[in-house]
Amino acid sequence: MDEFTVSGLRVVREAAACGSFSTAAENLGYTQSAVSRQIALMERAAGRALFERHARGVQPTEAGRIVLRHADVILGELEQARHDIRHLTARPAGRLRVGAFSTAMAALVPGAISATRDRQVRISLREGLSPRLLTAVSRGRLDLAVVTAPDPLPSGVEIEPLVDDPLLVAVPPTHPLAGATSATPEVLRDERWIAGSQEPSATLLGAWRDPDWEPDIAFVARDWFAKLGLVAAGLGITVVPGIAVPVLPPTVALLRIDHPAAVRRTVIAHRGDRGAADSRGVFAEALRDRAADLSAQVRQRLR
Repeated sequence: MDEFTVSGLRVVREAAACGSFSTAAENLGYTQSAVSRQIALMERAAGRALFERHARGVQPTEAGRIVLRHADVILGELEQARHDIRHLTARPAGRLRVGAFSTAMAALVPGAISATRDRQVRISLREGLSPRLLTAVSRGRLDLAVVTAPDPLPSGVEIEPLVDDPLLVAVPPTHPLAGATSATPEVLRDERWIAGSQEPSATLLGAWRDPDWEPDIAFVARDWFAKLGLVAAGLGITVVPGIAVPVLPPTVALLRIDHPAAVRRTVIAHRGDRGAADSRGVFAEALRDRAADLSAQVRQRLR
């Protein structure tokens, strides 16, 4: 019986990210026929087509998106297993395993790492989605993670508040709203959106919910640079977290969303054990200092 394979999951993930079998083959060091063969085997195992084929590339089907979600989990766990095996020897004092979601990696976490370089804290990093990072913390694979406020909280995990991060809208510099400092959801209803997926909640990052309205998604792009490039070209707008403001290009304009839900609560998650308590405390303090700096930068840019 045909089954999913690790190599097949890697090929599916790369093809979805690239939107092209040929580009996926080039990135993975495979021939195009090898990639096509792996996709065919994975589709046979799934019993459904995983991609829609178009003249300009490929796009995951609904079944493909389901496989992708599980592929991210499986491949992430395998990578963590490799990391853990490579570090079977006792972890040196001052070593801290840190996880964070992607936009926290833009300015928040790097700033905290820079601030602790002279404190003898050695950092290893893992990027991922908040639920998976929380699982890694609960299983002892991470000492600390920067995540969005979880509900429910995994057993054995404690959280500390870090920052209530405002969600902003990035628009092209020629957009009629480019000179504004804020906009209500009603003003934004007729806009076209650049999103990380076709899911309406993901499009807006939870900035607000309206059961009678769904965003008009112009393009789907998982990479933040791709999203902002599409915005800068005037092809749509997108929601961005405030903590990413220092690395956002000047080719986009930013404005606040006038809605009480347009805030993402970001927290520090860790286990209550004493194993890395000293290093964890040093790094958590640096994260709080950096979060305060970023909040000030957001206010400055939106004046």
